[in-house]
Amino acid sequence: MLRIDIISGVPSLLESPLSNSIVGRAREKGIVDIHIHDLRNYSEDKHRKIDDYPYGGGAGMVLSIQPIFSCIEKLKNERTYDDIIFTAPDGKKYEQSDANQLSVCKNLMILCGHYKGVDHRVREAVITKEYSIGDYVLSGGEIPALVITDSIVRILPGALGDSESALTDSFQESLLSAPVYTRPAIYKGMKVPEVLTSGNHKKVEAWRKEKAIQRTKQFRPDLFKKFQKESKA
Repeated sequence: MLRIDIISGVPSLLESPLSNSIVGRAREKGIVDIHIHDLRNYSEDKHRKIDDYPYGGGAGMVLSIQPIFSCIEKLKNERTYDDIIFTAPDGKKYEQSDANQLSVCKNLMILCGHYKGVDHRVREAVITKEYSIGDYVLSGGEIPALVITDSIVRILPGALGDSESALTDSFQESLLSAPVYTRPAIYKGMKVPEVLTSGNHKKVEAWRKEKAIQRTKQFRPDLFKKFQKESKA
């Protein structure tokens, strides 16, 4: 079973999303073990402070090194971690291939940044992987941590009701998904493509692959180039 430890200064942002839907059910089934650690519980400050002003001046606050090190060292003394992840705007762009790789790990730790970031010595000394989920600014690393956790858990065996669902999601082959439809076959004159109601599975799969390629080329030319490169490899 995969264990994920998430360290945050605002743990309440994580608790509800990780207790519902696919992730919540996976936890109930014993497929994944997720623990949220409140950084303030590791602060040696009498007011449980976890941040301080940056050296050199400037606006904003920085997460202090002491509570982070104390938390990480405690966890590392209890088990060996495959990776200690930090969610950072200057990290590697997080992709489906990263989720696939992380899903086969046994123990993962995720540190959520906040304010102007963390004391850089943390990143230099203990972080093994850094990820960004996009080129925009968020209030903290909790949302990226949720994104990473969700993307990993949903591809764990048994997490989804349909064992093939995760394998046919967007980005698994560097392609967007084909359009999907459900009943009724005709609604206000709008019809479902005939091939999908034909019962011919080979034609359906060929249609889906063709549409996936078309949509990727139209909406994500960057991803389409990656698909072309992988297809030639």
